[in-house]
Amino acid sequence: MDLRLLLDLAASAFAVGAWFGAYGLVRAVTRPAGPAPAPATMELGNEPPAVVSLLVNRWSVTEDAAESTLLDLAARGFLELRQPDDDPTRTTLHLPSSPPDDGELRPYERRVLDRVRGLAVDGVVPVTALTFRDRAQAQAWNRRLRAQVVADARAAGLSRRRFGPAVTSLLTAAAGVVAVVVVVMLWRYGSLHSTDGNPAVGAGVVVFAVLTAIAGLSPGERDTPRGRQVAAHWLGVRDWLRGHEQFDELPPASVAIWDRYLGYGAAVGATRRTSALLDLGMGDRKLVWSSLGGRWHRVRVRYPRFSLRYGQTVPKLLLRAVISVAVGGFLLKVFGPDLDLTPTSDDQPQRIVTFATTGLVVVGLILLVLGGHTLVRGVADLVTERTVTGEVLWLEVWRTTNQGEDRPARPWLHYLAVDDGTGDRTTAWGLPSRWAGDCRDGDVVTIRVRPWTRRVVAFAVVGHGRSRRLVEPLGTDQRRTSATEYGGPAGRPPAAAQGSGTT
Repeated sequence: MDLRLLLDLAASAFAVGAWFGAYGLVRAVTRPAGPAPAPATMELGNEPPAVVSLLVNRWSVTEDAAESTLLDLAARGFLELRQPDDDPTRTTLHLPSSPPDDGELRPYERRVLDRVRGLAVDGVVPVTALTFRDRAQAQAWNRRLRAQVVADARAAGLSRRRFGPAVTSLLTAAAGVVAVVVVVMLWRYGSLHSTDGNPAVGAGVVVFAVLTAIAGLSPGERDTPRGRQVAAHWLGVRDWLRGHEQFDELPPASVAIWDRYLGYGAAVGATRRTSALLDLGMGDRKLVWSSLGGRWHRVRVRYPRFSLRYGQTVPKLLLRAVISVAVGGFLLKVFGPDLDLTPTSDDQPQRIVTFATTGLVVVGLILLVLGGHTLVRGVADLVTERTVTGEVLWLEVWRTTNQGEDRPARPWLHYLAVDDGTGDRTTAWGLPSRWAGDCRDGDVVTIRVRPWTRRVVAFAVVGHGRSRRLVEPLGTDQRRTSATEYGGPAGRPPAAAQGSGTT
């Protein structure tokens, strides 16, 4: 490699590095401000809690947006939160018989309310049952809620794009300059050493495409002059709320006493206990809510993983068993008669042979026992099939098949957890993946299963669940309570302000 080429490569690298330096400088300059809090105050503003959450978190939408919106809807009479005893985890959401007119609700407020309405059974849903059971759906729902909150904040003049059109255009133009520099620097070398066309142009195109893609990525929101002023006021409200020692210990049902203050407290991060209970993200797959029979109850689910029999077809298991028995029998036949455990001389080679023979005999016995056990249980599994009808609790990919370096892994087996009403514990079944798209959580299905292998061999949806009404359209990249009494603070304003098949 000659000196000229080294200098050209260094110049190209310097140009690319200079662009990234400019990009980092722009990010630093447009970083959202952290306004100083205004004096502590109990006066609320006109901004909804979700927008307040954006402002006090340096113009970033967090999970507090959905939680605070839920509490605010309860404070405004669209929902009721009831805690039947001293355990706040047993709090339930109730749909009032005569709710207020929801025509003026903001899009993200309606999104939260619609989720509660869609999940409610006879107008009731536990607060901990609001979580999602499908990661793609959870991401889509929360992504759209964040976009709606940001749009509302922009419309009110409280937020703006961190990289506006002018900044993006400037970075794109700079990327074009860098690409030209790369082409110029590498042109001479490409002309002298390449017979298939000059690679300098291709290198320039790649550099331009990468840099413009980075410039086009949205780094989020930033402050506006009015946004900083409003954020300072709400930081003062946060300080006032945190001045009440027990405020962060209040459970969700205390919204009946604290009115809208609890929702705004969740928005500014002052409600530790309430925020820990409210969650509109991914749920716990091991402890899942079921509404089978019209009554909410939790079911603990175990997911078998390590045994080779789980989810397998019986023919495959029987083949493995036959091979295991054959190999075990062969080892016993060949090495068993030669096994001599009587004391021997100190001849080291003989001791090694005896030790190896003993090991092979033990392995043969293990293979023979395991293979025989699998043969017996596999045959028994064929004649002990049973039919289960219940509510789908969880559906998730279990095992995949590698399709090669250039092709994504393909699922062939899913976990299917079903509540059949026989108890508060269950073990997930292995569902062939070709049926996985036919059902959703909440559907009622009838399945024929083999208990020992935990495999589903026949499947049919017999009733659609409520979650089908709550499906979020996915992007192409994602396809594949009367309240218990709690005291309020002195001086607080009064409360008012489908498919089937067999295998």
